[in-house]
Amino acid sequence: MSSDIEQKRIVIKIGSSSLTSRHGEISHRKLEKLACEVVTLKDAGHEVVLVSSGAVAAGYRKLGCLERPTTLTEKQAAASIGQGLLMETYSKLFMSNGYVASQILITRSDFLDEIRYKNVRNTLNVLLKRGIIPIVNENDTVTIDRLKFGDNDTLSAKVASIVDADQLIILSDIDGLFDGHPGLNKNAKLIPQVNQITPEIEAVAGDSDSSVGTGGMRSKIEAVKIALASGIPTFLGNASKDQIAVNALSGKARGTYFTIEKPQIQLNQKKKWIAFHSHPEGEIIIDQNAKERMVDDHVDLTLSGIHDVKGPFNKGSVIRILDKSGRKIGCGVVKVSSKELQTLKKKVDTPSVNKTIIDSTDFVCHEKVLITV
Repeated sequence: MSSDIEQKRIVIKIGSSSLTSRHGEISHRKLEKLACEVVTLKDAGHEVVLVSSGAVAAGYRKLGCLERPTTLTEKQAAASIGQGLLMETYSKLFMSNGYVASQILITRSDFLDEIRYKNVRNTLNVLLKRGIIPIVNENDTVTIDRLKFGDNDTLSAKVASIVDADQLIILSDIDGLFDGHPGLNKNAKLIPQVNQITPEIEAVAGDSDSSVGTGGMRSKIEAVKIALASGIPTFLGNASKDQIAVNALSGKARGTYFTIEKPQIQLNQKKKWIAFHSHPEGEIIIDQNAKERMVDDHVDLTLSGIHDVKGPFNKGSVIRILDKSGRKIGCGVVKVSSKELQTLKKKVDTPSVNKTIIDSTDFVCHEKVLITV
């Protein structure tokens, strides 16, 4: 790799079908290829986080299943076996090249809670600064459906956001985004560059044909939207291609490059958590004057500007803020519970209770930043 390439922080996501054989076992050849590319990037001075699928696919045969399990308990049991097999292989491959790998298992609740979100971020930053290669996966052995990311495409985009990555590289068994289904339409053409996720782009997203993977093109587009909203350019390409990750970084790989049409507003970590990772628990409807003051003048939301409250929510919760027409204005951290707010609204004409409900520092405007929660 050329030494004049700027050193970057990169998140690479690899899908199950790109790590396993057609029988569902771990493919040492595929893992070795990926590890070699990560080593090449590390040798060039880049920081790399690897978001790796494959735990269930790698473990289900060792569990005694002939086919990929469909029940939650069997998936979790298979993951508990496969995750160890994956990490053992990764560790040996990276150690033989002088690099140490670490394992981080995450659930969606780790992002929903601000303190746990900060802990994940801090851990990843320490590992990267020490030259370690973090290998991230969803904690499939304990995660229940309502706390799942759904697929590692989404997880990789959220990880890229939390570490302020310079680029997200999503690798699977497809060459990129096509203008039609390449398996059904032989004339389907690869779309090499996308500057905006339009309804037309979303319409051409299809599902995966792989029997070992769960994330189709639709989930990849959703992940790209999260990454772009965080200001992170993203590449989608085929993991089987030679030096795909290395070439993607230099813009020379075959695939689809997703870039940002206009610069996003830079958010601090607090606002980034509010915008991209929290889970709003209720809604506050505000009047036009309060909306203009919050959005244009960056003024706190006070009790006098609140038209209606839809809960329930607790003090310190992230809530959605809407105008009277129901249009979403943004999200913010509320200083009082919905119950207390309803009580205060009855006394809104008393100046002493016209208190701040949401600080401007805890508010993110939907019109200025693509909020994805």
